[in-house]
Amino acid sequence: MNAQQLSVRLMKVAEHVQPGAVVADIGSDHAYLPCYLLHNGSASRAVAGEIVKGPYESAKKQVREEGLEGKITVRLAPGLEAVEPEDGITAVTIAGMGGSLIASILEEGKSRLTGVERLILQPNVHAQAIRLWAVQNGWRIVAEDILKEKDKIYEILVLEPTAEEVQLDAKQLLFGPKLLQDQNDIFKEKWKREATQWKAIAERLENTEETEDIRTKKEQLLEKIALMEEVFADENP
Repeated sequence: MNAQQLSVRLMKVAEHVQPGAVVADIGSDHAYLPCYLLHNGSASRAVAGEIVKGPYESAKKQVREEGLEGKITVRLAPGLEAVEPEDGITAVTIAGMGGSLIASILEEGKSRLTGVERLILQPNVHAQAIRLWAVQNGWRIVAEDILKEKDKIYEILVLEPTAEEVQLDAKQLLFGPKLLQDQNDIFKEKWKREATQWKAIAERLENTEETEDIRTKKEQLLEKIALMEEVFADENP
């Protein structure tokens, strides 16, 4: 992967960046995504934010080598602290982290989301945490993708701000409202894999001394298994 040829998942993230956007890529690593967006005319300017010194230096080097120092600002800062009001950011991308971490980055930095028109988020796991954050903070899900790359399955969520009340039921929070509508083969593969793991964990918990924490965890697992079985109830065995 490089600034000219992104991975499959980052290419899908890039597809959701609105033309002419000013992008903040949080956790940018080598800044491949913002460099690609600038080279392809998908973004007009960008900020690459990185919390770790090594990747920050790598991002600076990459931007310099791509001849994009006038278009991409690289900042060493945690989460959305990399964004300054004068940047005029209209799109934020966060890819390759856990969903809970992405949700916490958004929550801690939500004062810096003023003027942002779109969030494009690619959690490695626990996308549900992002959907819950969206419901609680006035962001609607306008698109979702699910894809497979090197035997790993990834989800991508695209959020836009709304003044209307956002509501998602338990199934939509877990599986994704847009992905539920489509239910392609990768969606089915992901959740059948998950269900197998949930059932194995639930069985192990049956043989574990029951504490309040164990009981709560078991109840949560059984609730998710029930939701999954409801989603796939119409499928032939």
